[in-house]
Amino acid sequence: MTTAHTITAQLNVDIAIVGGAMAGATLALGLAKLSATLSRPLRIALIEAHLASNNHPGFDARSIAIAHGSIFELTRLGIWPKLQHLGTAIENIHVSDRGHFGMTELNAKPLGLGALGQVVELAQVGKVLFEQLAKSSVEVFCPATVTELQTQTNGHLLTLDNGTQLHCQLLVAADGANSVVRQHLGQPTEQINFDQTAIVANVSTDQPHQHWAYERFTQTGPLALLPMSSVPMTAAAHTAVSASAAQSRFSVVWALPPAQAEQLKYADKAEFLTALQQAFGHRVGRFVDVGQRSSYPLTLSYMPRPIYHRCIFIGNAAQTLHPIAGQGFNLGLRDVVGLLDVLKQAFSTYQLAHPSTEVDVGSNAILHQYLAARQADRDSTLSNIEFLVRGFSNQYWPMVAGRNLGLRLLSWLPPLKRPIAQTAMGWR
Repeated sequence: MTTAHTITAQLNVDIAIVGGAMAGATLALGLAKLSATLSRPLRIALIEAHLASNNHPGFDARSIAIAHGSIFELTRLGIWPKLQHLGTAIENIHVSDRGHFGMTELNAKPLGLGALGQVVELAQVGKVLFEQLAKSSVEVFCPATVTELQTQTNGHLLTLDNGTQLHCQLLVAADGANSVVRQHLGQPTEQINFDQTAIVANVSTDQPHQHWAYERFTQTGPLALLPMSSVPMTAAAHTAVSASAAQSRFSVVWALPPAQAEQLKYADKAEFLTALQQAFGHRVGRFVDVGQRSSYPLTLSYMPRPIYHRCIFIGNAAQTLHPIAGQGFNLGLRDVVGLLDVLKQAFSTYQLAHPSTEVDVGSNAILHQYLAARQADRDSTLSNIEFLVRGFSNQYWPMVAGRNLGLRLLSWLPPLKRPIAQTAMGWR
């Protein structure tokens, strides 16, 4: 890991990744694994502005649900075995429409699975990923930021705040919703404002969660609860925690009108827990405690074309989703896997035909292959998210009746659940 001292030399790399949170770190580790199979290893650089900690904007105190399909891909990349001790299994998902008759369940057991997904705390994941990066062939610049970006015919020249200059054939922007790379290159985004703000917090209940997750649609927006372990886990301590103690915490994501979210964010503990209890009900027992609360506005933001000259945008830099259905990281991971698959195919086919020359990893052919590979999945996911948000926030009675009937049909006709479950689990 390179520290922040002044360096004036120019370093040449094949791929530079800006942003080392979930998407960027995962891509870097995947590229290192791919590089180990090549006759000429790839030169990979990762530039990240923050050290992995609870204060890292990408590895903060939030939790995320990693879908079953994403677990499969992370296992294929050799990453999940390093993270699995941090996971809390989601075995069942309960979906309901508050104040109406619609509800259904998605269950892992009828699908022949042990879990539909796993919940992990980002701060813990970040530390593990950076430990793995330190052991890899990736050159990590952290903490470091890009202060200047020059687009050239054969690549990009990046100047970092410590004076280092990096020239890369392919630039990958994984630097989040407010992507500095996207701003440097002047690339546009489309935005949909849902006029909602999410409150995120960890809460405790007086009953064990028994590995249930909940998505409850309320008049203000969706309210999601994800099961968590009782305390941050290490691999050694994981088996020592009793089952009952490990099943009393949830991660809450609660969509509210901005003014109400602001009020509840700073309300005293008793007022917040009472409001949460009224909104969610008593299906998980009584809410007894809440940790630090944070909030962020809910929008759907996306780049119509997440590519530019010798540059690919992935994860939240390419699209930022409403948290309904928990698909943000899972879609970003499919960006990562899509890019790795395109590069692997390029090396496989090109080196057979041209064994004496090197693959240009930033070529137009590779960029457009990536764009084509990701388009259908991106488009359908973005459309589905917008449909869910608008459909379940609408109080027009035919819409209310239709969505509640749909939820009930899923309960009455179990075979209808399989395609819904497959989508929720990130399988395409």
